[in-house]
Amino acid sequence: MLPMQVLVVGGGVAGLGAAVTLCRAGHRVTVLERDDTPTPATPDDAFAWDRRGAPQVRHSHAFLARLRNLLRDHYPDLLADLLAAGATEMPFGTDLPPTLQGYQPEPGDEDLIMLACRRTTFEWVLRRSVLRHPQVTMRTGVAVAGLVAGGESSTPAVTGVRLADGTSLEADCVVVAAGRRSALPDWLGELGVTDLEEELDDTGIVYYSRFYRLREGHDAPPRAGLVGGDLGYLKYGVFIGDNRTFSITLASPVDDDDLRRRLIDPVMFERAARQLVVAAPWLDGRSEPLSPDVHVMAGLLNRWRPLVSDGAPRVLGLHAIGDAALCTNPLYGRGCTTGFWHAHLFATALSAAPGDPVAQAVALDTATRQYLEPWYRAAVTNDAEARWVATALLQGEDPDAAGDERSFMRGVFRDGLAPALRTDAVVLRAFVRTLNLLDPPTALLTDPDIVGRVMKVWSEREQRAPEPPLGPPTRAALIATLAA
Repeated sequence: MLPMQVLVVGGGVAGLGAAVTLCRAGHRVTVLERDDTPTPATPDDAFAWDRRGAPQVRHSHAFLARLRNLLRDHYPDLLADLLAAGATEMPFGTDLPPTLQGYQPEPGDEDLIMLACRRTTFEWVLRRSVLRHPQVTMRTGVAVAGLVAGGESSTPAVTGVRLADGTSLEADCVVVAAGRRSALPDWLGELGVTDLEEELDDTGIVYYSRFYRLREGHDAPPRAGLVGGDLGYLKYGVFIGDNRTFSITLASPVDDDDLRRRLIDPVMFERAARQLVVAAPWLDGRSEPLSPDVHVMAGLLNRWRPLVSDGAPRVLGLHAIGDAALCTNPLYGRGCTTGFWHAHLFATALSAAPGDPVAQAVALDTATRQYLEPWYRAAVTNDAEARWVATALLQGEDPDAAGDERSFMRGVFRDGLAPALRTDAVVLRAFVRTLNLLDPPTALLTDPDIVGRVMKVWSEREQRAPEPPLGPPTRAALIATLAA
């Protein structure tokens, strides 16, 4: 395949991932990053990066087994660089619940390894790798204002980008990886593409994160399976980072203005976190905050923006990857994994159809629909359920009182799946595989063995002690603690 000149708009995980994958396939790549951000010297310096175009960088992130396996199999030098920078591997089989029965390592468990890392450290390692490659040029502080297109076809053919300073850059191919707030629809509108089949769904949450570092002489508390919890009125999680760091993220319903006002205060944030079973041990004096503020992010959407309709590209020579094309609720921790995965799928599509922009667009769309769309659908479904529960609780109603199918399924998840994850190694392994994007989101519900095991646990709910609380049982109880 003849090498192409590719412009990548956006220097975050997806954009840098595209540069990594494309330059190794022999293409010449220019990355345009709007933020004027010199490369920091160390991972800790990177945590203070001025990344205004990516406000999520100082929120919690998960680096799932799907991503780790991509690095292991295709980019082992990147994996080695991450580990050298202080990231660690978290294999399945360690830190299991003490109540788990029948666990034995099985073939395939070697694929169930997550990475513990801060988002800023991951991006720092990617950028340093890109900057070392002679086929890549990275320009920071360069804003793209629009697209340049030519040709006489009814389908615009993109030939470059127009910069904010009025100049233009030409390319054989343009990749937009400018994140969930990308101006891509406006740029396409200027070319006459105004009726994109975009799907949009509000996640219904606001989330709050704070980072910490373990003090000298202190170790992380024992972990016994759970990394987070869902109280209905509040979701939370603890995320392990690199170099003895970790973060705690809380997420409240977007309509709960009172709780939002409280949780943005660092004192209230920590007071709330100390009431949560998983988070409390991390705040018992063994750690100190890395920054004085609580980082807040709202306006969180699930969005899918396909550029191929009924098998026909809406535009040629232009591709969108990462959050600019498909994004889901950040609380699920899939963004970095799906962003880098999407970049890998794009490079594969480009190589599969050299010189054919139509086939390249269709190949990327096909791969996106096969591998990534199911996670978008799952997020929309899960968030709709969570919004329903949160609204009921905020209005003082019992979401289980209806006695309908929805309430029944909530009971199965609460009194069947949740305890099975602590007691049945087969169920836990299947759950963790899905969590890490190794199996499709429907895998748990379509495996007869898993369903049977969960229903057996659910049927025994009256014969065992109530499930241990994950935090204050009601929103009112948490508010009372915060007001004390």
